[in-house]
Amino acid sequence: MVDRRKFIPPSPGPHFVRRVPDGDTSERDVCGQCGHIHYTNPKIVVGSVVVHDNRILLCRRAIEPRKGLWTLPAGFLEEHESPEDGARREAKEEACTDIAIDALLAVYSVPHISQVQLMYRAHLDKPVFAAGVESLEVNLFSWNEIPWNELAFPSVVWALKHYSESKDLAVFAPFSNPR
Repeated sequence: MVDRRKFIPPSPGPHFVRRVPDGDTSERDVCGQCGHIHYTNPKIVVGSVVVHDNRILLCRRAIEPRKGLWTLPAGFLEEHESPEDGARREAKEEACTDIAIDALLAVYSVPHISQVQLMYRAHLDKPVFAAGVESLEVNLFSWNEIPWNELAFPSVVWALKHYSESKDLAVFAPFSNPR
């Protein structure tokens, strides 16, 4: 069972206190000297289900969390970066490959770790890839070869299944968290 109590991040500095600012509805870190409000917002993760010749690109994680397990090329969106550019960058960093994004596959909400995940359908024009610094290995898997018991995160399973449901559709509504 996941502990869903509200996470309170560390204070941004010695002059900040937790309180509900005037006109707000949530407790926040507020500077006791100048009144500056330090907002803490969810992280955005971007990634892709990348396909080549009906095989799916997976990366074995070289870093925590879930080191040694398989995942899709994905990671945190950087400031001043579009989600699509972030997904392409993550594929380059983790799998040393260039991807072409086809469509937004899904938007997943993972509130217990304050994440919103944007997952894309993408493809490789050529099967050129290698393990980046965050990956132990990278490989293409047919659907029946996917190491289902070694996938790092629930959202990887969700994205793979949503890809399977939509792979033959030219137009579809992006998926969301399964029930």
